[in-house]
Amino acid sequence: MRLGFLIDQRKCIGCHACTVACKAEHDVPLGVNRTWVQYVERGEFPNTRRFFQVNRCNHCDNAPCVAICPTEALFKRDDGIVDFDNSKCIGCKACMEACPYDAIYIDPNEHTAAKCNFCAHRVEEGLLPACVVVCPEEAIVTGDLDDSTSLIAQLVAREPVQVRKPEQGTRPHVFYVGADEATLNPMQAASVGAYMWADQPDYAPIVMAEPRRDRAQAVKVYDAPHERRPWGWMVSAYLWTKSVSSGAAMLAGFSALLAAPVPQRLTGIVNPLLALLFLGATLLLLIGDLKRPERFWRLLLKPHLTSWLVWGGYILTAFGLLTTVWLALGIFGTVPKGPVLPVLLILLGAAAAAYSAFLFGQAEGRDFWQNPLVFWHLLVQAGIAAAALGAIEAFLLHLTGALWPMTDAFLGLLALHGLFTAAEMVLPHSTREVELAAHAVTHGPLRRTFWGVAVLPGLLLPFVLGAVALFAQGSALVPMAAILALMGLGAYEHVWVQAGQIVPLT
Repeated sequence: MRLGFLIDQRKCIGCHACTVACKAEHDVPLGVNRTWVQYVERGEFPNTRRFFQVNRCNHCDNAPCVAICPTEALFKRDDGIVDFDNSKCIGCKACMEACPYDAIYIDPNEHTAAKCNFCAHRVEEGLLPACVVVCPEEAIVTGDLDDSTSLIAQLVAREPVQVRKPEQGTRPHVFYVGADEATLNPMQAASVGAYMWADQPDYAPIVMAEPRRDRAQAVKVYDAPHERRPWGWMVSAYLWTKSVSSGAAMLAGFSALLAAPVPQRLTGIVNPLLALLFLGATLLLLIGDLKRPERFWRLLLKPHLTSWLVWGGYILTAFGLLTTVWLALGIFGTVPKGPVLPVLLILLGAAAAAYSAFLFGQAEGRDFWQNPLVFWHLLVQAGIAAAALGAIEAFLLHLTGALWPMTDAFLGLLALHGLFTAAEMVLPHSTREVELAAHAVTHGPLRRTFWGVAVLPGLLLPFVLGAVALFAQGSALVPMAAILALMGLGAYEHVWVQAGQIVPLT
């Protein structure tokens, strides 16, 4: 059994009865919606036409929101409904990033995720969803897609139906008849900063990298409010603090493994202590970004093992425990003998730095993050942090034997960081969404942070200072370059996280 919706856009009159009925049935607060209607207009007066688009959860066969949810708050029922249990939700907002249809919101009263659940409580009593009952044109049809005698199965079989974003591979259970492409694909309709009866307060003029306003151009003239960027500065900061923590730990591991000419207090105490301090900041940021932080324990104790939020929690826990053991050994003056502990610390540090690539990869609604280079780029960023910290320590302690090898590594990793950054922004992009996100970074609203902090003072200047220091043996330039590079990494993380969310999903 697979329940689904069919929405006949030829019949829809844009009356919003479905939206109102849904709000009344589920006591949905003001400002958020489980189902909503958009208006898109095409043409030039007097040859114009308005199209209506009914949006909601698509109850996908392959639902990315279910896979990424760390606590099984979102789950797929045997009848095909993607339902949710808000008593389990920790408010991580990962499901919002995973949904390609912008169908999930944070309930402002419960502070948990919510969405259309097919009126599951009504379905269990043999009733139709509230939106179906109130539609005056019978434009919404529901039923079992696997039952060939059901009206919806017959309509899907004989009508030229469409779905939203089929390229995502989610196999949605919401089908449209007679929908205009501009209503299904947000890249086809321009946003102009104003609606029919109101300004658009969250307008960001990056939807069209090269805006065009010809006679055939579609324009979105009415929409419901949505949270544009669920993951904010805390997530950006978490990536940075995690890179520094991983880098400090890997620096300790490599120093012990290679018998580097540095004092034992650096390898055994200072660097693992730095790693733990930044790891603590990482955990505080992760918990602080949750809408229900008091439930964070569910992620570790009642996990959904398909989610990389869960595996990230386990990796960070193992990384923290091993770093604590390393610090304890350092305090008691015991240098780890043999390669086992150093190699294990390096591997766990690398895992802590790079697991986020898989987490962001599960956020399938955001094409910009679906880049196979992200894993390696995160490793390079942690390496830059390690080399920067090592160079600063070597300068402060006058460790000439360690300073220049650290500077060499620092310059090489900075060069790799520059190559990865250029590849993400300049090389041909896989989708229009990725192209627009990159355009927003290099030429749009994120350009000042990107060029003014992440690239010029945070990448190019540190490289020049480090190269000059290396060739002129000017050691005083090395810590300056290292500090600027760490600052640049933080700015880059912020730009990268925001760029992934800047292109609208509806």
